Amino acid sequence: MDAAGHGRYVAVVGPADSATAGQLAAATEVGRLLAEAGAVVLTGGLHGVMRAAATGARDAGGTAIGLLPGRDRAAGSPEHTFLLPTGLGELRNGLLVRAADAVVAVGGSWGTLSEIALARRTGVPLVLLDPWDLPDDVGTVVGSPAEALTALGRALGA
Repeated sequence: MDAAGHGRYVAVVGPADSATAGQLAAATEVGRLLAEAGAVVLTGGLHGVMRAAATGARDAGGTAIGLLPGRDRAAGSPEHTFLLPTGLGELRNGLLVRAADAVVAVGGSWGTLSEIALARRTGVPLVLLDPWDLPDDVGTVVGSPAEALTALGRALGA
């Protein structure tokens, strides 16, 4: 993604508890690259990939917004610029996807799979990095954070 990333809201989704060290590093890099491109990073506000993406955005001087499943703002990871308690539980995944201009999924979990499915069903551009085995038409599968940003730029017409 290039300068056309400015003003875009990109959700970075992935496992909270089962993220690997490689996925956490990739999510941090994706968050950093998005912030450097001028995008706002959206996450589910908790730990794992969500926290890593927020850390990358924060370290690059960007904005990371976490949409929390519960009502307690203190439950979110402090790396986020803003934490918004929704009280929606897992239903907040739909809010997260619908608030985003695009979604980057790093890794896989059941919650991540719901976000991937929602993005696919609603036509939100979707890029997958280190995904679970999924059908070929689910989205653009990439091998690195830099490739994810390039794919996002193409998907968003940047």
